[in-house]
Amino acid sequence: MEFSVHLLMSEFVTHDVKRFILEKPGGFEFEPGHAVELAIDQSQWKHETRPFTPTSSVNDRILEFIIKKYPDHQGVTKMLHQLESGAALKISEPFGTIQYKGPGVFIAGGAGITPFIAILRDLAQKDELSGQTLIFSNKTPADIINEKEFRYLMGERCILTCTQDSVPGYDNSLIDKTFLQEKINDFDQHFYLCGPDGFMESITDALKSLGAHPDALVFEH
Repeated sequence: MEFSVHLLMSEFVTHDVKRFILEKPGGFEFEPGHAVELAIDQSQWKHETRPFTPTSSVNDRILEFIIKKYPDHQGVTKMLHQLESGAALKISEPFGTIQYKGPGVFIAGGAGITPFIAILRDLAQKDELSGQTLIFSNKTPADIINEKEFRYLMGERCILTCTQDSVPGYDNSLIDKTFLQEKINDFDQHFYLCGPDGFMESITDALKSLGAHPDALVFEH
């Protein structure tokens, strides 16, 4: 099934990331971490679908998406950022990507944080954030999506690292084996990973070498 929706509003959350608030169609239900195929309902764009993860809570009366614009892609994300309120969009039925399986460590790079937003908000509503850790890597503090929310929700278990800038209050390191060994004292738990391919590969290798069980690694797929 395909749903027709309209854009209610959009606003910047960082210099190149926007929050999009859409109508939530009747009968649309999703699990935190699920994604949809989204397309702009215009003749030249309607077949250009892209997967995005709703970041709103499952019980919200609207749908929220947080989407980064990639300037080197003359395509969907650039066009989405130019849309005005009232624009027509199409979204698919939700499908499974990352699914919450129990307490663990969420490791994200850049816009890879988006599948975790609905999951962490859902856990907060259920008072189940204890035992969860967030490790979030960005180039600079200006690139961090929803920083205040994550610091509020996770407290000391919100670990932010900026790989280009050395700024007080942030780590200044790549997430590698040494970094993980320093920040994590239990590798017998779930690890949720999302980010660029190279980021995912290096962290997967590091976690396995530190004793994380392959079955406990949860990826976007």
